Amino acid sequence: MTVFYHEGDLPDGLDLGAIVAIDSETMGLRFRRDGLCVVQLSGGDGNAHVVRLDRQTYHCPNLKRLLTDGNVLKLFHYGRFDIGMFMLHLDVVTAPVYCTKIASKLARTYTDRHGLKDLVRELLNVDMSKQQQSSDWGNETLSPEQLAYAASDVLHLHALRDRLNTMLAREGRVELAQGCFDFLPHRVKLDLAGWEDCDIFAHSWA
Repeated sequence: MTVFYHEGDLPDGLDLGAIVAIDSETMGLRFRRDGLCVVQLSGGDGNAHVVRLDRQTYHCPNLKRLLTDGNVLKLFHYGRFDIGMFMLHLDVVTAPVYCTKIASKLARTYTDRHGLKDLVRELLNVDMSKQQQSSDWGNETLSPEQLAYAASDVLHLHALRDRLNTMLAREGRVELAQGCFDFLPHRVKLDLAGWEDCDIFAHSWA
């Protein structure tokens, strides 16, 4: 595995292929309080690209172009959060998308464990370290440990998608999953508009 580090944006001319795994690191888990610091990507070749964003400008035209490219499928695990951060800070609607957490919840109904670490362990027989999950991603310099952690979050998503697609097909839920993926950017718009804690389909007045 090679981790390529970039300041501010992806380099010109970088082609990561038709399916790109993406994750982000932030200062916390609140949309308007916490800044978007790092975006990591992998084309599924065993390598990762880690971009430390300029939080003063968020000027990253190459990254934005990839996120909005209709010919590139973006893979996430819990994409709802990452897509929301991109929408809020980068002013882009990320699409088309695939979320392994949603796929897992539809395919793996025998468990309530749908975290990335759990998925990778069960489906790929790989143990992931989450030691750097709560580290300071706003630092001007990222440590080797942070870079390795960021990379690990995108290196397995292609393989997970393959396994989950097989399970979804077996259970007859491919079309249902696709509908959820297509709706995800709209769910994010609801989050940012104030309905983040509300299920608008529920029978209640909340």
